[in-house]
Order: sequence, then structure tokens, then C-alpha cells
Amino acid sequence: MTTPPILRPGRPYPLGATWDGKGTNFALYSENATGIELCLFDEQGVETRVPLREQTAFVWHGYLPSVKPGQRYGYRVHGEYAPERGLRFNPNVVLLDPYAKALDGTEQFDRGVFGYVPGGEDSVMQEEEQRGAPLGIVVDPRFDWGDSQKPDVPFHQSVIYEAHVKGLTMTHPDVPDELRGTYAGIATEPILFYLRELGITSIELMPVHQHVDDPFLLDKGLTNYWGYSTLSFFAPDVRYSAEARKGNPAGAVDEFKQMVKALHASGIEVILDVVYNHTAEGNHMGPTMSFKGIDNPTYYRLVAEDPRFYFDYTGTGNSLNVRHPQTLQLIMDSLRYWVTDMHVDGFRFDLASTLARGLHEVDQLSGFFTIIHQDPIIGQVKLIAEPWDVGEGGYQVGNFPVNWAEWNGIYRDDMRAFWKGDGGLASEIGYRLTGSSDLYQNDGRKPYASINFVTAHDGFTLRDTVTYEQKHNDANQEGGNDGHNHNITWNCGAEGKTDDPAINALRRQQQRNFLATLLLGQGTPMLLGGDEIGRTQGGNNNAYCQDNEISWYDWANLDEDLLAFTKKVIALRKSHPALHRRKFFSGRTIRGEDVRDIVWLRFDGEEMSDEDWNNPQTQSMGIFLDGNGLDDVDERGEPLLDDHLLLLLNASHVDLPFRLPDLAGCQEWDLQLDTTDDHASGAVKAGEETNLAARSVKLYRCPRQ
Repeated sequence: MTTPPILRPGRPYPLGATWDGKGTNFALYSENATGIELCLFDEQGVETRVPLREQTAFVWHGYLPSVKPGQRYGYRVHGEYAPERGLRFNPNVVLLDPYAKALDGTEQFDRGVFGYVPGGEDSVMQEEEQRGAPLGIVVDPRFDWGDSQKPDVPFHQSVIYEAHVKGLTMTHPDVPDELRGTYAGIATEPILFYLRELGITSIELMPVHQHVDDPFLLDKGLTNYWGYSTLSFFAPDVRYSAEARKGNPAGAVDEFKQMVKALHASGIEVILDVVYNHTAEGNHMGPTMSFKGIDNPTYYRLVAEDPRFYFDYTGTGNSLNVRHPQTLQLIMDSLRYWVTDMHVDGFRFDLASTLARGLHEVDQLSGFFTIIHQDPIIGQVKLIAEPWDVGEGGYQVGNFPVNWAEWNGIYRDDMRAFWKGDGGLASEIGYRLTGSSDLYQNDGRKPYASINFVTAHDGFTLRDTVTYEQKHNDANQEGGNDGHNHNITWNCGAEGKTDDPAINALRRQQQRNFLATLLLGQGTPMLLGGDEIGRTQGGNNNAYCQDNEISWYDWANLDEDLLAFTKKVIALRKSHPALHRRKFFSGRTIRGEDVRDIVWLRFDGEEMSDEDWNNPQTQSMGIFLDGNGLDDVDERGEPLLDDHLLLLLNASHVDLPFRLPDLAGCQEWDLQLDTTDDHASGAVKAGEETNLAARSVKLYRCPRQ
């Protein structure tokens, strides 16, 4: 250890390591510590310890004129080691700054990450040096954004694409080898061109915050591929950095910014999947890498009767203590940083119900929602909740506040059951196709609050949804005990791959049915990346640990026909404002006409009755959308109008002669889409019948008079 440099008092804000062009201010919050040492490391790993003697409102701080960007650092935090009282201080452990903007690498378990002596109870404090947590790096925040502008796509016009940084780019033949699996790989023109041509408006990236690969996975030769085990809420994960591969881990920050800049130049928003409900430090037997050793009672929900233990609403061992003002500040500072410094456009909050818990119950009026609602920066970006956790009362679909959109798990389940052939779903499908007014209309929200999806990273891919009824997770090495058992899927007659041409044709058709209903219904559609090219995980419905061909896109064998179909349906959605309304349907007549803004039809062309809605045998329907009934204006304030549209669905196993209606003066209907034939076209006169094949969708258009 070398001689400490001269330390100035510095300031308590902002937290973290802040370079001002002349030196660096260090600030760390700890309410219960008795002393803190800033640890500086040179290129050879030699440590210099600098005691932080200034303390303001529980923030320990100091300023070092000699410290510049590139400096690696950590902390040793002194205090009482008393797990039975929730205190886990141990100065033998070098800890990561929760506000570090860049990390020097990944965790190294062989160098020690435990505050206690492994192999026994956590009551015995570790006396040996623990240097396995990555170090923070002081960064230069400057970046040339040029004339970069955020796309600012309205929610109702959004088409979200969920993707993994590595999976999207890892095998693409036109992405240079050294850039595959990285932020820089996404910023290459082949990927940007693909996303533009597909037509999506927003890419939702699975976690990019630095995460930890769990030892139980490493022992099996696996990793935490999905990354839902956050270690740092500010640092982009070096695993996805081409700069880090070249020996410049701090370069991950600018590399991420360059990716965002490139996506914005292509008109594509960036939404981050964020995990603020728990951290990688796990339960009482988990590692001590950052928060746990800095101020355990501040950052985690501890059991009041026995603070040695953690409340676990997430199934991961701990839950962040969002009741504490400092933890709320940490989350808000992180969110603001990713918006203001990294220029992202929104967030999808993993297990968001955990963040809404007061004492135990989920509370709409919790401090988390209040502070976000009032924040002038965070309150203006896209906010999407995964509206459930694993705790009691955690399933909260439809219960989040205004300004929040939600992953609509009810939509997924209803649509899967409908196309699987289950009966008795007519009313539910009616709600799902029109933005789920039963869930969102009465709380001030609009149809776009419903994030509609039939597949996501957690579960089967679209192709596997029509290929498997049982999970096939052998590669996870968990004895088949992981992953969902209730998948609501139908394999079309054979489990897994088959050479049967009839089954394969039906599977192709079913994939198109799902895509058509997803993209032609009201609400905000979210497409699982790779579904448009027929990506398969071989029946694995929990590929969280598969950083390999199971999870990566198979660009060499993409389904060109399915891709073309997906592009076509996205284009149809974007070209017809009636398919992405800002307002719910009212069912009212339009300016005194006989026709209403929406009309539900039976296959004989007559309007559906209450008996039809309640009939468990009802598995088909037609939806007429009047182009005059949008009750909205465009950006110029002019009335928003569209063609008349007719969407026909048949989830039954028999063909139906569907009689096309004579509504709104339509005498002829032009076929726009048929899930049984990618190239189908033609016109049908009003009053005449079209054959609506079993398990199929058709879309017709009639120009507005």
C-alpha cells in the first residue's frame, strides 16, 4: 500500500465518483458505518487507501485533485459485523461503489466475495482479503452526441421488439467477428438495416446493467445469460462491450452511447429492461460485493423479527428496500442517468410489483410511484411494468397507475388459449383485441397501456409455442424442475420436429395467426426478437442460462417467408390509424349514422348477440372498424380518418363461409391479408361469402367514401 494522496473535503453530492476536469469527487452513502476507506488501484493492482473523514447526512466524501478518468477504485467499509442485527460490515472485503459508471471486469469468485467464512453459518466474519468484486472506474462523461435526436415515438404508434444484445448479433454473418455479441455489433449497418426494414419502432434490450454469473451455474458450465442478477445499476455490462474485449473496459460507456446514437439515427427508440427489485448479492448466505457490505439495512428488506434474513418477493434471495429514501434515490438517480447521460427512451421494470410494496402489500401510492410521477425527467419517458412478483398478492395486471403501461399477461394467456382451440373465450378475446378496456379504461389509461405479447424471453418462442406442449429444459441441468409447466400451447399434432407436411403447414399458419392478432389489434404490440424468423429454443421454455445456439438467433436458417409476412403485417398496422387508436372504442353511432365505430359480426354477417358472446362454442368473429369513427385528430389537429377495415378470425377446426357485411356504404371488400396464403389477394362484394379457413385470419379493406 502506497502513501495516501492529499484529500480535500469534497462534496456529498453527487454520489459516486465525479470527475470535474481537474480532479475527482468521491461520495458514498452509509448510515451505519463507523469508517470508510477509498481504495485506489494502479495498473499493477497495488492498493492505496484513503480514509474519507468528511461526513454529511450519512454521506462520506472527499476530493482528490490527482485522480483522473481511468482510475480504478473500490471501498472498504468499517463497522460492526452482527448479522443477527442486520449489520454485515467487513473491511476485509473490497466493495464496488453502487454509483460506479464503469467496471473493470466481471466478478472473480476465486479471489473472494464473502463477508463470512464460507462452508458454515454466516455468523463467523471473514478475516481474509476478499478482492473478487469488480472495481469501479472513474469515467469522463463527455460524449459527442452531435445533432442526435430521440425518435419520441408516441406509445400508440409503437411496435416494441424485445431482444438480447448478444443473441441478436452473435451469429450474424455480416457483423464483424470482433463486434458480434456487443453494443457495437447492434450499431453496425446490417443490424440497423434489418431493424428498419422490419418496421419496429423501439428495441427493448434485456438487462444491460452489469450482472453476476451465479456460481451454481458456473459449476455446470453455464452462465446467467439473461442477466437478471444485477450488481451495478449504472454500469453497462462489460460482457457486451467490444472495447472491453480490447482491454478498455471503461470504453463500454461510450460504446453503449454510440449504439443508442446509431439506433436513434435509424428512428428506433431504446428501452431498457431494468431489475431494481433485487440484486446479485442474494440472501444471508450470498456474497458481499457492494450494497450488503456498505449498508445492509438501508438497501435491503430485512425481516424485522430477525434481521439476519431477507424478505424475498422475487425468488432470488432478497428484495431492495424501496421504503428507504436513500434506496429510492439510488433507483431514481440510476434512471435519470440512463435517460440524461445515456439517452435511452424508456424502461421495462422487472417484477415491478416488488417496487410497489409498502410493508407487504402492493400499494399504488407507494413512494416509488409517487416520486416517479413527480419527476420531470423519468415521468416523460416510456414506463412499462412487469406487473407481478412471486409474493402474496403480487399479480397486479391492470392495477398500475396512470402513465404506466403493463405487460399484459392476461392477453398472452387468452390469445394462446383461443388459437389453441379452447372454447368459451369470445368475451375475453373481444376485450384483448380492443386494448383490454376491462383492465385499463376505468383508471384514466388508454389502449396503449396494454403491452400485448404472446411470447417473451421467459417461455417458449413463437415457433416453439406451436411445436411443443411440454418444456424440454434438459440443457439447464435442473432435472426438469425449472420453467413454467402451464404454457397454454398446442403442438398441432406432434411433439417437436416432424416431417408431416400437414402438421408443418398448420404450424406455419398458427404462427401467422398469432402475429396477425398481435399486430392488428389495439394496444401496444411487443414482438419477441427472432419470432419473425422462426427462432426455436428446441422446446426450452427457460433458457436463462443458455449463452449458446439455444438462445442466439440462427441467421443461417431464418424463415424468409415468415419474415416477409411479419414485415407486411407491421406495415399494415402502421399505415392504418384505426389499428392503433389512442382512445378506446365507444360502440356509439357516428354522427347520427346507423353504423357504430366498431361492430362485432358472426360468420353469417349478422351482428353478434349476447347469446353469441356467452356461447362456449363461439370460436370465430368478425370485427368491423369504421374509418370515420376514430374520434381523434392528427398532429396538425385535423380529424383523423381511415379506410373501413374488417378483421375475420376463425379459431375453430372447420372452414366457415363468412358473409361480408354491407356497412358504411361498402359494396366491395379488398383482401389485404390471409394467414393461409401469403400472396392471397382479390375482392369480395358485400353480401357474398368468403371461405374463412379453419384456424386462420383475414383482413379486408374498403376505401372510405
